[in-house]
Amino acid sequence: MTNSLRPHGHHRSPLPPAQRPADGVPSPRSPRTAVTTVAPAGAAPGAKPAKQRDAFFDNAKYLAIVLVAMGHAWEPLKGQSRFLEALYTVVYSFHMPAFIIISGYFSRSFDMRPDRLKRLVTGVVVPYVLFETAYSLFDRWAGGDSDQAISLLDPWYLTWFLVALFIWRLTTPLWKVVRWPIPLAVCLALLASVSPEIGDDLDLQRVLQFLPFFVLGLFMKPEHFQLVRRREVRLLSVPVLAAALLVGYWAVPRMNTAWFFHRDSAQELGAPWWAGVVMTLALYGCSLVLTACFFAWVPRRTFWFTALGAGTLYGYLLHGFVVKASEYWGWFDHGWLHKPVGEVLVTVAAAALVTVLCTRPVQRVFRFSMEPKMEWAFKRDAAEVARERAKAGV
Repeated sequence: MTNSLRPHGHHRSPLPPAQRPADGVPSPRSPRTAVTTVAPAGAAPGAKPAKQRDAFFDNAKYLAIVLVAMGHAWEPLKGQSRFLEALYTVVYSFHMPAFIIISGYFSRSFDMRPDRLKRLVTGVVVPYVLFETAYSLFDRWAGGDSDQAISLLDPWYLTWFLVALFIWRLTTPLWKVVRWPIPLAVCLALLASVSPEIGDDLDLQRVLQFLPFFVLGLFMKPEHFQLVRRREVRLLSVPVLAAALLVGYWAVPRMNTAWFFHRDSAQELGAPWWAGVVMTLALYGCSLVLTACFFAWVPRRTFWFTALGAGTLYGYLLHGFVVKASEYWGWFDHGWLHKPVGEVLVTVAAAALVTVLCTRPVQRVFRFSMEPKMEWAFKRDAAEVARERAKAGV
């Protein structure tokens, strides 16, 4: 996918074929970039080759969603374990940035073409509406909060990411035309970190503070991912991750971990405004380094879990009900769960749960809510209709 060098003279190398866009991450849809096409064995001459997913990105998405689930499972346990809280802090510093960078990478081809807008609505907007409603009703029933309102303007729990992805992707054409997109995104994020007036509507604090990672992904190329997957980077990442754990262990009693969530301004965290600028920039640096370490260890080959990378949206949204149920019904009140053996069992259970939720049977059951076709809601594209008529006339 790298650009070909232009030879000397008047002859130019042919342009690469146009690529269709792929949805963001977490996403149930197959990415249509960074893939190879292979004709199936025994296929007839002239048959259209089948598209293959890039195992690296599917592996990265699956491993990241497992870390998300583990982090949520650690929340009720970390208060009594300094080591677990340090591990929680390190994981939270890079697992969402990694997701968001890949989301930006697979949004590079997005524009306002009708078919892409349709996919944005069916793959992001509709799941947001349905799951925001479902989470609110679940909170009323399981949590006993009869005052819990269903508000599409105030994302609850995990649904903030869908709002963010919708806004980020709609602004993709803008980031492609501005002169300095990444510095501009960082400036917007820094302004958000010192602006408590933004409020909770659409979780704009998170949308803006995580924006630089999405914009960074928009301008990444395959060779950038190849760069961090070199053997020397992989080896260097081991002491870097060890140092991050040591720093996290030291920082646990000295630092508010809410900084890592990027959902509040500095003033809302009880810090002066300038601390928002300093902390946000420092955390961006830490997040990028640890994300590079994470990518360095993501395998390139196909494994048993690679196919699960296509179902990360299912695992992401569905595991939230189990996490909230454990909170409402006191599953973590048992003392033995707060011991090392219990913490390990909870970690394994969280990984197993989200793995099951990413499988194809679960996808088939919940596809109506995350991948609805909704042909009835959209006008048919005139070019598509013309192609069908031409094909019928042949």
